[in-house]
Amino acid sequence: MTGPLLERDVTRALLAAEAERARSGSGRLVLLQGASGTGRTSMLETAVRDAEDLGLRVLWARCSPEDTGTPSSAVLQLLGAVPDFADLASDGDDRGSAARQWRLLRACAAEGPLLLAVDDVHLADAASRRWLREAVRRIDRLPVLLVVSERSQYDIEARPPGLAQSLPPSLVRTHTIEPLGDTAATELVRAAFPAAGPHWTAECVRAGAGSPMLLHALLDDVGGPRTPGPAAAAIPPLPDTCAALYPGSYPAAVSWWLNSAGAATAEVARCLAALEEAWPRQTQEADETREAEGSRTGRGAGVRVATDVAGVLAEAAEADPARTAGWLTAMTRIGLLRPDPAGLPRFAHRLLRDAVLTGWPTSRREAVHRVAAETMLRRGERAEAVAAHLLRTRGVGLPWALRVLRDAATAAVHDARPGDAAGYLSRALDEPLSDDRRQQLLTELGSLEYASADGAVAIARLAEAQHLPAAPRDRVRAAVALGTALVGRGEVTTALEVLRRTEDSLDGHPGLTRTVQTATALLADSDLATRQETYRRLCESGVHAPELVGTASRALLVRYEATAGLISAGEAMTRVRALLAQPSDPLAEPFLLGTAAAVAEWADELDEAERLVDRGLVGQHPALLHPMEHALLNTRADIAAARGDVARLIAVRDDGAAVGARAHGGPSNRDAHVLMALVHTGRFVEAARLADAFDLSRAPESWELNRFLYARGVQRLAAGDPAGALHDFLECGRRQTAREVLSPVVTPWRTAVAQCRLALGGGQEALALATEELRLARVWNTPRTVGRALRVLGTATGGRRGLHLAEEAVEILRDAPADAGMELVEALIAQGRQLLAAGERGQARDRLREAATLAERKGGLRLLTLAEQALREGGVRVPAAARTGSGALTGSERRIAELAAAGRTNTEIADLLHVARRTVETHLTSTYRKLGIRRRSELPAALSRTHSPTVGAGEPS
Repeated sequence: MTGPLLERDVTRALLAAEAERARSGSGRLVLLQGASGTGRTSMLETAVRDAEDLGLRVLWARCSPEDTGTPSSAVLQLLGAVPDFADLASDGDDRGSAARQWRLLRACAAEGPLLLAVDDVHLADAASRRWLREAVRRIDRLPVLLVVSERSQYDIEARPPGLAQSLPPSLVRTHTIEPLGDTAATELVRAAFPAAGPHWTAECVRAGAGSPMLLHALLDDVGGPRTPGPAAAAIPPLPDTCAALYPGSYPAAVSWWLNSAGAATAEVARCLAALEEAWPRQTQEADETREAEGSRTGRGAGVRVATDVAGVLAEAAEADPARTAGWLTAMTRIGLLRPDPAGLPRFAHRLLRDAVLTGWPTSRREAVHRVAAETMLRRGERAEAVAAHLLRTRGVGLPWALRVLRDAATAAVHDARPGDAAGYLSRALDEPLSDDRRQQLLTELGSLEYASADGAVAIARLAEAQHLPAAPRDRVRAAVALGTALVGRGEVTTALEVLRRTEDSLDGHPGLTRTVQTATALLADSDLATRQETYRRLCESGVHAPELVGTASRALLVRYEATAGLISAGEAMTRVRALLAQPSDPLAEPFLLGTAAAVAEWADELDEAERLVDRGLVGQHPALLHPMEHALLNTRADIAAARGDVARLIAVRDDGAAVGARAHGGPSNRDAHVLMALVHTGRFVEAARLADAFDLSRAPESWELNRFLYARGVQRLAAGDPAGALHDFLECGRRQTAREVLSPVVTPWRTAVAQCRLALGGGQEALALATEELRLARVWNTPRTVGRALRVLGTATGGRRGLHLAEEAVEILRDAPADAGMELVEALIAQGRQLLAAGERGQARDRLREAATLAERKGGLRLLTLAEQALREGGVRVPAAARTGSGALTGSERRIAELAAAGRTNTEIADLLHVARRTVETHLTSTYRKLGIRRRSELPAALSRTHSPTVGAGEPS
């Protein structure tokens, strides 16, 4: 495809002026310089046509590498077309030949003005270049304009001096043809494809890299000129590789460009293209953009590459470092390279990079990546930057390679990128490994692949690790990881069989045997029959042979008795603390800490529970799959729910650590908390969408399914569907009872059923259920469970006794050692309504105003609405509460916003508050929306504009 010359008006004007000067009898040399592909030849051809229009006689010569060895080849081309002087061949007398050629030129000039056009003079033979330089010194007195094009481009190997280097400046007009600008390139694309959209057009412009030659070749390959209309509207996107281009003009043009640059430059260009393949697509994080758009961190966000690109590139290509650095600068100047946001020099488009690599053998690419890895390691670059190049090579067989890949995997795990970490460990398997080292790698790799939601592959890796010889501890780690993965995919029987086989192979290792028994008991929770048998055997062993039961298993027994309604919270904590004080095996400690944290949360010892969760998570091997990691994260969500931190709970749904529970399609405990938090915050549409996201009829049996059934009942009741809610609560109760989970500490389904019965007119049934709930709550005997049961029983009872029960519920929850959160709000609303029914309007208003204030502070929009509704029923005029402004921020949002306003990064905030980085981003996104701002820099001013919402401050109407 050819097209009009754009951005070349100045050049044409210069040539026109010099042509007029020649016609007047005063010649000169016009030297058109430019990089390869910038259109020097096209400009020379235009100069020829313009000169012919002015009446100048034109003599042409096109230089090429093939003619370089022939003396005076360019001059012979130039003058050979003149009649009567056909035989100008050199007879061995160079000075005599040059004189004859000069006489011929003067004779031609005597007949009329001449234009001598020489293309690619840098390829001319030495004799022709001498003759041309000598001619320039004489044509200032002749009607001869000499126009030559010369490649002027920075190459790795320095080029010989240019034609005009030794000529007086007064005899030469040098003009540099600049690369094509984006505006002109856009015009060319739109002329060829009128229906092209802005993104497609911009991609073509980038692939053209400022070179008219490359751009025209690309447009040839993608279809040539098109006319507007429906048929032209569907333009396919540019492909990722040149193999998809036809007929291949673009890669051919790039190949020509490389050839013209010389072997050394082509080698550097190809090495750079190969190195770029190992660089992450996104090398600079943009916190503000993600927060404003609510987007999530993508792959490779934490990876940086070598800053000394020129040095690494020079070693990979075995080139002069100084020339390599200069080449990078020069290629960026002409548009072939474009720096990314981190300043790394990349080829302007993926197609350009692919074209540069076309035909380069894989072995050569691998060699480049190996040299780059070695160079970067020697220079102290980060492990992931070095490992990125090792990923592009086969096994190098050197100890440092395995070390780098392991270090890179560790860094990726700590940066919450299990997929990247799995990639590094998968590549590490190509290095020479002993059986025990391979077993360890396979265990970690399978764990990471499971965390990346690749369950089938993960199980295959872990199963392979099981069959390799290894130390007993490593066998236990592999068995626990494999069992966890199998249970996550619903294969509970297989998981327990794996653990039993491992237990049988541990003769002489009683501590490890007890650890496997604990893991078996924990994972058996997902199978009802196995769970009952496991806890029966544990209970019997605890009575008859306590020395055979480890501390972690005894903690599981405490948990079992707590949920079965057999012991109080005080007794449970006494026993748990005693177990924590005993020495335990490091492999068993996560089970002990996770179980103790759950019991502490149920006992309303929230600070202690949080410390145990943090301690347990810190002790987790970051690259090993373990069932207690999921359990600890569940307990962290339970703690947030107990404290009424709904903002943090909603942020949990974007936490990638919940993959394990979702692997088989069932809902998780954290899904249940998110659902209830959405209901509490009045986000009913989102809550309904989440409630319908799972097919519970196909979900495998688990306590998390039961928790989600309870949460869905809460959602349905809030949506005005008490019958649907009743079904969910009853099903939850049936399942929990079958699991011998009778205490209301986990799912208070009886009080929930009682509320539904009251809404549907079943007062006696509600009273019976609420009475039974209070009995079980008093066994556990924490303010939260007792207060909740008293609240519902008071409502079911009614009358003066109901008021007494409601008052007792409020007093218990108000004096609770832990934050009673939403439970206190609900108790205050229930008491307020009962006081209104009893005619005690003043006291009712006080309770309802307190409930409204507390609900607003906790972000509980649903309860706030219920409190305001009750206030209106009591005759109080309630103004609209502020839903925006700094006063509308939750406690977590304000803490994070203040840290961000103080200059802390998202990562620093996450570390300080012990939350996930994505949780920070979610809170900041919500904060920006509430404050009506778009950027982090606006936070300090926005936080200083305090808007304190006033709730329930109206007077009686």
